[in-house]
Amino acid sequence: MRKLRAFTLIELLVVIAIIAILMAILMPTLNRAREQGKRVSCMSNLKQLMLGWDMYATENDDKIVFAITSTGAETNSTFGGSSTKRQKAWVYYMGADASEDQQRQGLRDGGLYEYVKEEKLFKCPTGVRGELITYSITDAMNGHRGHMTMPDRHPIMKRSDIKSTALRMVFLDEGRLSSSSWTLWYDQPRWWDQVTKRHGVGTNICMADGHAEYFKFNDPRTRWMAEHEDWQNQGRHDSQSTQPGNPDLHKIQRAMWGGLGYTPSQ
Repeated sequence: MRKLRAFTLIELLVVIAIIAILMAILMPTLNRAREQGKRVSCMSNLKQLMLGWDMYATENDDKIVFAITSTGAETNSTFGGSSTKRQKAWVYYMGADASEDQQRQGLRDGGLYEYVKEEKLFKCPTGVRGELITYSITDAMNGHRGHMTMPDRHPIMKRSDIKSTALRMVFLDEGRLSSSSWTLWYDQPRWWDQVTKRHGVGTNICMADGHAEYFKFNDPRTRWMAEHEDWQNQGRHDSQSTQPGNPDLHKIQRAMWGGLGYTPSQ
């Protein structure tokens, strides 16, 4: 009868060490694969929101939904300069300390909920617990006006006024909901509202023609800004908000405004 031989302690330690090495090699790959899956899911959300945005315009005489989310702000919005008509905000901001039920009500009262009934589509899969809405619409698309220089014919209030729809951004994953639309300077190389670093080092956006893109951040200044916790309160007022020669900033400004209101430095 053959005698069975057990593992020695050294052999067992060698096996454990090999497993640990394999795990160290595989885990980053698995994490990247999981994050890429979330990126694809986030882009799908944006495409669904864009479909709702487009359907809203179809059923409202080509007028696009109001981008500012504060309650009552849409009352005085004008369309074409000739008439004033109450238009719904796409969602409503219920305050920084709003409960999930209050946030849900703000979502359901918004202009897009009629066309996008799945509440989970309003939030990036990597969003923090307790936040139901992480996407924003830009100032350029019927958003905030008058607080800084804008190009002519902005903000856009009719879908038919959007030129080169494949190049013009409507939604982006801001990472939070605020009481306004997403703001960015036009006439200088300067950030205002923060961008989110998700799915690696970038953020997802959706263009007016309905396609979604992943914008990867290549400039370390963008990455720093995206991670700076006090950006909205202080950072955007400081000198570091101005970033000449930042290709990430140029790219997002062009997508938002259709061009740059200044000559970029190299």
